[in-house]
Amino acid sequence: MSAPAGTNSKLFTPLPIANGKLTLKHRVVFAPCTRNRCTPLQRESTPEKPNRVWYPNDLMAEYYRQRASDGGLIISEGIAPSLESNGMPGVPGLFVPEHREGWKKITSAVHSQGGYIYAQLWHAGRATIPQMTGTDAVCSSSSSWDDPNEPYLFPPVGSTKLVKYSEFPPKELSKDHIKRTIEDYCSAARMAMEAGFDGVEVHGGNGYLPEQFLSSNINKRTDEYGGSPEKRCTFVLELMGELAKAIGEENVAIRLSPFGLFNQARGQQRMETWGHLSRKLKEQLPKMSYVSFIEPRYEQIFSEEEKEKFLASWNLRDVDLSMFREIFGNTPFFSAGGWDDSNSWGLLEANKYDALLYGRYFISNPDLPERLRNGKPLTKYNRAKFYGPIEDPSGYTDYPRWEEGKN
Repeated sequence: MSAPAGTNSKLFTPLPIANGKLTLKHRVVFAPCTRNRCTPLQRESTPEKPNRVWYPNDLMAEYYRQRASDGGLIISEGIAPSLESNGMPGVPGLFVPEHREGWKKITSAVHSQGGYIYAQLWHAGRATIPQMTGTDAVCSSSSSWDDPNEPYLFPPVGSTKLVKYSEFPPKELSKDHIKRTIEDYCSAARMAMEAGFDGVEVHGGNGYLPEQFLSSNINKRTDEYGGSPEKRCTFVLELMGELAKAIGEENVAIRLSPFGLFNQARGQQRMETWGHLSRKLKEQLPKMSYVSFIEPRYEQIFSEEEKEKFLASWNLRDVDLSMFREIFGNTPFFSAGGWDDSNSWGLLEANKYDALLYGRYFISNPDLPERLRNGKPLTKYNRAKFYGPIEDPSGYTDYPRWEEGKN
């Protein structure tokens, strides 16, 4: 028997999240997608005095409004909780008043459509350069990149030449600096709630700072923050605990990629590390809003065949997310990683997940929930327009809805 699709799918049934505070009317969730469309705080940017802060604008408010739906959930693009944490030009933060005011426009736009929106807090860690932030890159350890030739993708202001990550090795976070970093997250979370967000998600995957603590090839510490699967989880557990104190346990969530390779996260002991992390999160934060996982075979930089080779080398050839689903029990469990109109059906009915996240196809189909519900074909995305240019509407707010008849 074929899985129920479209209107008959469990994708289009209600789902309580945030410990029952919010109820989604459908389970087609807009995944966090960096788009680099913010406005520079300092319009004139020179090598001597580069702009390092960008804030949300009216164009972004329209983008999020287009993709909002009645009872639908949006996870924002990655938001830097501090200047030090910013990994890319044109991305927003939550650490100056202009950020809060800009985000108020966006949350209001989403709420005007009956939707909900969470702020994803994103700390690049070592995946940035001093020319971007004005400070040393930071990390769990002073671990240089495995590939000495991999470049940072944006040339510094006033230059056309890319620089290599290996030329700017990160500084190991001291214990005091770890505490300050956690407070940066908490301050940003409080500002997010003031700006009207419905909750906050920590980006704990894709090789960014939390995963730089979780990954054994990056985290070389021998104190309470490293040296074993359990100790490598300490930073993330402390961070989530403090965020829960700051804004309420029911308002926090986390995104994890236990099998990811992005940003050279090549660590071993995957099941031991993320298994321990998941058990402790469930124990310490039983009222957490939701958890979001990236599928094992999905990878941003490798093909599925290449990813299978990595999984096989870790003796995880047949791995899936079922262990984590079982650990989290009644905590709403989201999955991301390549879902579209051909492979989304039957997964929720089988109780594998509670909701599915869509990124690329939500970019090019602002009415994605309705297209999936009604069996309408999807518009292909324009990859060349994923990341900017800054304040450019093309490939951003110019994708039509189905009923506009421009497909």
